[in-house]
Parts: sequence; structure tokens; C-alpha cells
Amino acid sequence: MKNTHILIAGAGPVGLVAALVLARAGVQVTVVEAAAQLNFDLRASTFHPPTLDMLARYGLTDTLVAQGLVARYTQQRDRHEGVIAEFDMQLLTGDTDHPFRLQCEQWKLTQQIKAQLDTMPHVAFHFLARVESVTQDGERVRAALTIDGAPHEIEADYLIGADGAWSAVRRSMGIEFEGYTYPERFLVISTDFEFADHLPRLSYVNYCSDPEEWCVLLRVPTLWRVLFPTQAGESDEECLSDTSVERRLQKLLPQPQSYRTVHRTLYKVHQRVAQQFRRGRVFLAGDSAHINNPLGGMGMNGGVHDAMNLTSKLLGVLQRGESESVLDRYERQRRTIAIEYINASTARNKREIEERDPVERRKTQDALRATAADPAQSRAYLRKTSMLDALARAEAIA
Repeated sequence: MKNTHILIAGAGPVGLVAALVLARAGVQVTVVEAAAQLNFDLRASTFHPPTLDMLARYGLTDTLVAQGLVARYTQQRDRHEGVIAEFDMQLLTGDTDHPFRLQCEQWKLTQQIKAQLDTMPHVAFHFLARVESVTQDGERVRAALTIDGAPHEIEADYLIGADGAWSAVRRSMGIEFEGYTYPERFLVISTDFEFADHLPRLSYVNYCSDPEEWCVLLRVPTLWRVLFPTQAGESDEECLSDTSVERRLQKLLPQPQSYRTVHRTLYKVHQRVAQQFRRGRVFLAGDSAHINNPLGGMGMNGGVHDAMNLTSKLLGVLQRGESESVLDRYERQRRTIAIEYINASTARNKREIEERDPVERRKTQDALRATAADPAQSRAYLRKTSMLDALARAEAIA
């Protein structure tokens, strides 16, 4: 164990969770990150129950809960009719130690993990470190990097590519990123306007269907985040302009005064899964391995589940003398989940929330009402949407 070295590309939640699990087990870890520091922008903000269960083993969850908002309820809404169905996550009591969704910015997790890792002498960080290429043989993996503008090479026993959707590790390995990109982009607006004072029964997590312009309303501790789809023909400048943002917010909830926005982000949305999650001593995890639309909050959570799954298997090989063939099970389990659960669920969520056919919309809404009204159906729905079923499915794959 003292001589085992694992290189991790990417210092986001997935890379740092992997680093923490390995480092706590005594493995030498090097983390390389292309940015100058940890990211502090408003990215993922939802933690699902099983993710909180996993993070609790490493003393992370209680601090996150103290810094976030506990969302007991989630709502499916219609922009004109209001609440269609409300789901009480307390129905998951017994299935999880954390029967709620936590609304908390992801940077609070990475900051907390980094503080732990900084106390460990066998963990090294390199920022402004860009992966240029990756090569390997039967014994070692080598990464050619540019660190603060100068060339470097790092050798390790294994490499985990957690370097995001544009993964240099994945591209260097020549692994195809199969799937598609939506024609529209998503616009996320953060505002300190208190929607809950004006929209009756608003929860912290709200999916609002509409045939013309659906939206998602999510609360984080200091802000509301509102996600809208944009038209394929709109330019970036138009989407992000004061006029466009104000128009969308006023259409959602008319107000006599202008809205004050704190942050605006426009991004392309993809449904893609890497053709391979393992190639020899190189692994992909998180956005490097699979990306999806954000409807359901499964991206970061699925990535953390990847990291936990992979590091458990690596430690099995390193600590318990298990055959390296167990590492192939990581790909079988997590790639299956990325295709059958994460991508399938998020794509379905988008189809339902934007459905234009009035008959199909009514069918979906009636089905949601019936599900919410029945505790057994509601629990089954919540097990699926909170990713508990996906984890059980993965574990069943040999």
C-alpha cells in the first residue's frame, strides 16, 4: 500500500470524493486540476439520500446539512394550475438514513474534502495542470501534463479521469462519447427574489411543466435558481441579456418591480455515455464518463456513486488481494446505470415536462396525482427518483 500511487485528473466532487476514499485508506494520491483553484460557481446543488449516506461515512454529511436546506418535499407543478403532485421523502425512512433531498451548492462539498486532504502528507495537488496525453503499459500509467505552463510527466499505478465532459483523459484514450446534444440550451438564473412568498405551497424543489416554456425552481440557502429552456435560434447574447431574463421571469411570475439577478449561466445540454469506463489502468468517472440534462439532479450524484464504486474495487485489489478482474465490474455496473437509469430517467423527465399534446399532458399529470396519493406507489417513485433503485440494480450486476 505504501508504494501504490493513484493519479486523479479533476478536482470536482467526483475526483475529490475518490481522492478522499483512497487517501483515508492510506493510498498515495495525486490530484491534478486544470483550473487555478477549486470551482466556487453555482453548479450542481442537489444531494440525493444515498449520496448523503455515502458521504456520512467520511464525516461530510452533517456539515453539508448544516450549510444547506433540507427538502422533505418535491413537487411536480403546472405553470398555470400550480401543484400537480407533491412527494414526501419521509416515505423513504428505513431505506436511507437521510430521507430528504439536500439543497446545497457542490462547492461546499469540495471545499470540505480539500480541507481534509490538505492534512494528509501522502496527498498532492497540482493546479493549473492540464492533461496533454495518457499512455500505459501492463504495470504503470503515465500522464504528460502542462503544469503552470511547463511540461511534466507523472507516473502512477492507476489513473482516474474525473476531468469533466470535455475530458482530456477520455480523448487521449480515444474513447467515444456516444449520444446526442439537445438543440436548445438551458438558461439558469439565480435571484434573491423570494418566490415562496408569491407561489402557494412552493417547495424547495419544483418541476414546472408547460407546453410553451417549462421551468425548474430550486432553492439553495441564499437564492432561488430558475432553469429555462431557450430557443435554438436565440444567440447567447440575447439569452443572457437583461431584456430576455426579465421577460422570462415576469412571464413566470409578474411583478411591478424588476427582478434582481445574481448569476446567469447558459450551457449546452447533452445525453452521452462513454463507450468504455475502463481501459487497462485508466478509468472514467462522473461527467468524463456520462453527462445528462439536469432534470432530476442525477449528474453529480451519479458521479459520486461512480467514485464510491470504483474506489471500493480498487481498494479490494490493493488491500484484500482481489483479482484485477473485479475492476471490470465497475464498468459493467456503472455504465449500465448511466444508460438504463441516469440518461433514461433524465431524458424522460425532459419529455414529460415539455409535452405539448394536451391529452398526453393530462395522462402524465393524472398518473402523477395517482402516484402521490398512494403511499406504496409514492415510495416506489421516490426510490427511483432518489437513485436508490439504481444502486440496488448496480449491485445486482456481477
